[in-house]
Amino acid sequence: MPDLIVGVHGCADELEALIEKATPERAFLVGDVFTKGPDPFRTWELIRAHNIQSVLGNHDAYLLEKWGKKSLSKRLRKFCKAAPEAREWLQQLPLIHRDGKLVIVHAGVHPHRGPAGTSRKKALVMRRFPMSDPMAPFWYDAGWEGPETVVFGHDALRGLVRREKDGVPVAIGLDSGCVYGGQLTGWIPQEDRLLSVPAKHSYVS
Repeated sequence: MPDLIVGVHGCADELEALIEKATPERAFLVGDVFTKGPDPFRTWELIRAHNIQSVLGNHDAYLLEKWGKKSLSKRLRKFCKAAPEAREWLQQLPLIHRDGKLVIVHAGVHPHRGPAGTSRKKALVMRRFPMSDPMAPFWYDAGWEGPETVVFGHDALRGLVRREKDGVPVAIGLDSGCVYGGQLTGWIPQEDRLLSVPAKHSYVS
């Protein structure tokens, strides 16, 4: 089981600070690894240095689709050219990682069918369920009761999310908007504890 689960969005300084604060033996990302933030290069260095694993996020899927193309930002085009091995790493990322009763996914799981009944689209982009209804409840309030603890990112607008059943967490949302000037937040599952570091800047307006 990972010692630290965290999002990143290219916020390398904050990721490094959080790793130094948590000193995990094993870290895991909830996807959206290199985009939006200021430093995909150093983010990749940290991933290699600490052997960090991840699930695939919707921005990761987009980056793979557009790898090296002009539609990407200049920073990401440079990154694609300089770090082809990062593409291979992204290509092997799972949509969902399961470790006992811990589930890591970028966006969410089917609230009635669980991880096994979760489509690629739901794993990458779902916020509300059903997805076709903009007024529907968020997936973790639409019937999800575990027994697994699902850790996810994807929704900076919602901020940190915690849902419990009988005192046990069944959903932990970690996107606290670092790339927008908020915080980078990680969860230590063994201690059921959140750790955060403030963003150095607002990288996206």
